[in-house]
Amino acid sequence: MADIFVSYSRTDKDRVAPLVAALEAQGWTVWWDPEITPGDEFDRLIGAELEKARAVVVVWSPASVDSRWVKGEARDAADRGLLVPVRFDNAKLPIDVRAIHTIDLDDWAGNRDSASFSALRGALNAKLKQSTPAAHARVSPDKRPTVSICVLPFANMSGDPEQEYFSDGITEDIITDLGKVSALAIVSRNTAFSFKGAPADVAKIGRQTKATYVLVGSVRKAGARVRITAQLVDAANDQRLWGERYDRDLNDIFALQDEISKAIVAALKLTLLPEEKQALQQRGTANPEAYRLYLMARQFWLLDNEKYNEIVVRICGRVIEIDPGYAQAWATMALAQWNMFWRGDSGDDGERAAQAALRLDANLADSHAAMGAAHRSKGRFQEGLSSAQQALLLEPDTYVGNRIAGLCCLGLRLYDEAIGYFEHAVSMMESDFTASTFISQCYKAKGDDGRMRGAARKALDRIEKIVVAEPGHSRAIGMGVAMLATLGENDRAREWATRARLVDPDNVNLHYNLACAMSSLGEIDVALETLSEISPRVSPGMVSWMEADPDFDSIRQDPRFVAMMQEMKSRFAKSSKTAWAG
Repeated sequence: MADIFVSYSRTDKDRVAPLVAALEAQGWTVWWDPEITPGDEFDRLIGAELEKARAVVVVWSPASVDSRWVKGEARDAADRGLLVPVRFDNAKLPIDVRAIHTIDLDDWAGNRDSASFSALRGALNAKLKQSTPAAHARVSPDKRPTVSICVLPFANMSGDPEQEYFSDGITEDIITDLGKVSALAIVSRNTAFSFKGAPADVAKIGRQTKATYVLVGSVRKAGARVRITAQLVDAANDQRLWGERYDRDLNDIFALQDEISKAIVAALKLTLLPEEKQALQQRGTANPEAYRLYLMARQFWLLDNEKYNEIVVRICGRVIEIDPGYAQAWATMALAQWNMFWRGDSGDDGERAAQAALRLDANLADSHAAMGAAHRSKGRFQEGLSSAQQALLLEPDTYVGNRIAGLCCLGLRLYDEAIGYFEHAVSMMESDFTASTFISQCYKAKGDDGRMRGAARKALDRIEKIVVAEPGHSRAIGMGVAMLATLGENDRAREWATRARLVDPDNVNLHYNLACAMSSLGEIDVALETLSEISPRVSPGMVSWMEADPDFDSIRQDPRFVAMMQEMKSRFAKSSKTAWAG
């Protein structure tokens, strides 16, 4: 079974071969039948491989559009939602697939860094429901991990709820460390944290996650001392395989994390490869104070409340003062700066901090994701997508990498690809609501009202939980207005809009979202008035976003909207910050 089935005309073999090689270089397996002689065996094998493939690339050319085989394979793939079409020589597409976005490859010329190949790679990532070729690589049965572990969130035993960030951070680092061991399969962070606060019913958790073992533990931090307890429990019989209590100075926290991971590997009688031993010893910083403060900043970042961005930037700034070489702190600061820039709170879009993160650690996924966010803030959606895809090659389950990739695809109107990235982001973060709302928006742009409302309901369910816990969460409230409008709950949408304006009156991004909701409600004058109020403060990237945002399709031809867009473009052109086309 191959990851990708390539359908093409045999006369195009010479130009398809480099494309197949480029796809295989990404780590995917590809089936493209270059040597099979047509006949009964040919038909049988083609049908079997097409049925088993998880994505189908159809290469349209002047020759293939007349091939009944290629057209039939394309229809089958489209019916199953697996079709990723590409085109050479501006071939005229069959009428029944013209509505599906097709990637033109005339300018790719074998360049794997080209915009067209990057778009193809992103589309395939979305279809395969994974975001890295490494995740698709075939593993022989004898090398497939047979031991799986679910690391439950370590309990905060410090007597101070404010120390929760530290115990959560320790848990996540242990998950990351164990994930570096090829002989282990690790239950995702999102799934593991879904059990936070619940009784540790190991047998039940093992059944739900299909984990062989469950790691439970606690963290008690007091001043410069830390106590960590950990137990590895067999999920089948609730028997403890290994357990230990560590009392150490906080300065020993990194050595302690290494010790715990290696003790678990030893208890399972596994052997670490040399590169795995080295990977376990690699840390973003050797300074425990910088590490502690970074975990605090990260907690605020994950809350996704715009009012915390300034706090994240401030804490990360202090972290960098302590350790200027801490790439992760630079990347997280860049992401917070991007958020502040987008909502009109700062002139710094995070690109300089992202560049610093990349210089320090080009193998850090968040460094590339942060650069993707900076590109997106300037309206450079294709460059942003390429950076986000690089993040996903390094870490397929990175939440922010998938979210940025989805946003850039949405800006490029690649709705199917955007949905794939957003869905993966949602699966990685239980508390996410931002990517969830964009799934609904993508379906709206596609004209799929049923899926649009279904996605809106799921997003609103998450938003309501967040607003109950944090009534001043302006991003959640603003996006909740849009989801309520999508669901036809107009009175409630207007009530939430009033609340949002009072909670965060100066938030440009919030008012942008409110304008989207008012446009959906048919309140055109209110939508245009809201946009007019924030137009002097919007960023170049937000203007590019307005051009692509399907929420404004209903007002796009309104003379007031046209004049507003022209004024903003002219302003940015004069300031030489962005070159506008069209």
